[in-house]
Amino acid sequence: NPTQPNHIKMSSKLRILVPVKRVIDFAIKPRINKTGTGIETKGVKFSINPFCDIALEESLRLRENNKDLVENIHAVSIGPLKSQDILRTALAKGADNSTLIETSNDSVNNDVEPLQVAKLIKKIVEKDNSNLVILGKQSIDDDFNQTGQILAGLLNWPQATNASKIEIEIDNDNENNQVLVTREIDGGEDILKSKLPMIITTDLRLNEPRYASLQNIMKAKKKPLTKLKPQDLGIDKIENKLEILKIEEPPIRQAGVKVDNVDQLIEKLKELKAI
Repeated sequence: NPTQPNHIKMSSKLRILVPVKRVIDFAIKPRINKTGTGIETKGVKFSINPFCDIALEESLRLRENNKDLVENIHAVSIGPLKSQDILRTALAKGADNSTLIETSNDSVNNDVEPLQVAKLIKKIVEKDNSNLVILGKQSIDDDFNQTGQILAGLLNWPQATNASKIEIEIDNDNENNQVLVTREIDGGEDILKSKLPMIITTDLRLNEPRYASLQNIMKAKKKPLTKLKPQDLGIDKIENKLEILKIEEPPIRQAGVKVDNVDQLIEKLKELKAI
């Protein structure tokens, strides 16, 4: 495993950081805005990114299945002020505290690219003394699937991506606990083992997230939600490197045609000038 950075003081207990993102609800079909530069967001329902929800659920299960091992679960979101709602949801489900890093609203979708997200999360890891980061493998809006990998590189921590199962291997003195991560691959499973600290990104079949009860939603209003600006973490400017020039609907696919025999198939292919 990589040498631990000097600024990270390791603990025998898990201090889990769970980044979560506010996205258009997965059940809604996105519509392109009138300018063709992004997705229409006015009057659209937003919710926690499904993969982030899975990461949060797995953090809660690790605490439930390993009593006294998890010291803290901290949810963090990077985005506009409205991202408070998904942090309140995370707190209602069981996160201990939360942080919103409020970014400017000068881009069409108020989005921040993976490299900038990873840099901000790294600052929170150092500030919070986290030793395990569990995050969704991707968000359903941008589909980058990069943040976890970039964060592991910035922290010089081992990583396990696309996790379908996570287990904690506890030793006798609770000082050298190891994490076993199962990944689904073509033709079988890939099992990785690592000591803390580490980065894990979650896949779709890892678990099924719970619902927040009304009682816990009310209790969550009293849980800590810290608001920060990137400048508070020593990052003066969020600068995206990519520019969206145009977004278009995919072309409408034509209906297929059934043929009765090979001769008809050849005739159709000739009509289409495929042969």
